[in-house]
Amino acid sequence: MNDSGSGIGDLAPARSGAAASPLEAQHVGFDYSGQIVLRDLSLRLPAQRLTALVGPNGSGKSTLMSTLARLHAPSAGRIVLDGRDIGSYPTKEVARRMAILPQTPIVPEAITVFDLVSRGRYPHQTTFRRWTEADTAAVERAMEMTNTLDFSTRPVDSLFGGQRQRCWIAMALAQQTEIILLDEPTSALDLHFQLEILDLLHRLTREHRQTVAIVLHDLNLASSHADHMVFLAGGRIVAEGPTVEVCTAETIETVFGVPVHMLPHPETGRPVFTPRGVRS
Repeated sequence: MNDSGSGIGDLAPARSGAAASPLEAQHVGFDYSGQIVLRDLSLRLPAQRLTALVGPNGSGKSTLMSTLARLHAPSAGRIVLDGRDIGSYPTKEVARRMAILPQTPIVPEAITVFDLVSRGRYPHQTTFRRWTEADTAAVERAMEMTNTLDFSTRPVDSLFGGQRQRCWIAMALAQQTEIILLDEPTSALDLHFQLEILDLLHRLTREHRQTVAIVLHDLNLASSHADHMVFLAGGRIVAEGPTVEVCTAETIETVFGVPVHMLPHPETGRPVFTPRGVRS
């Protein structure tokens, strides 16, 4: 992806100055069929930074992401969006402020790539504001940034997994929100596109002050790109803070139950982890 020049600016709303956390979980609990999934969990997403949620399977990462996005209502506590209880907003207003890419989005039958990405503009349509050239430009730029423009006329269900995932990410970018939440956005991508997507999300936080949170399974990808990391286990936050401070070998062993070696990346100095005791 080539994001030189002012390209990303076409996709982000203009804002000025640092901001307080735009999205918070306050003492949130979540029960599912009598099973406690989240336990008295409080979290503030750092504004204009990239946050990674990591933890073992069943730790509550995806449930927390869905609760932050108002896809699930918490059993206890509340989610606060820009200083207000998220339940007090109309649905369309939430969608103008926050884009969400779930882990397994459902593809509408026979929809083309362009039409799917165009759905990111729906929150901006009103009775008095219909589709404009600016909407078309936002959609096309989102596809350029995700390398999906070349197959914009193809049905989404004809694409392989990596191509399809990039289409969903393009839709989220076309939505032009202050906050972007993505659950495993790189799961169907090869390493090349994983790095491009994570680089893009990181640049959005820097160049256009968007707040991004992602669920990731790859610990080293998370530690190499995230500004802030949240480690979950058993529905609780075990550790949280700036990546270089909380991403330690002790934290990894506590959360995942696996002893690891921590080495500094030779170029960035960020932590890189390898399991101990691997035999040649």
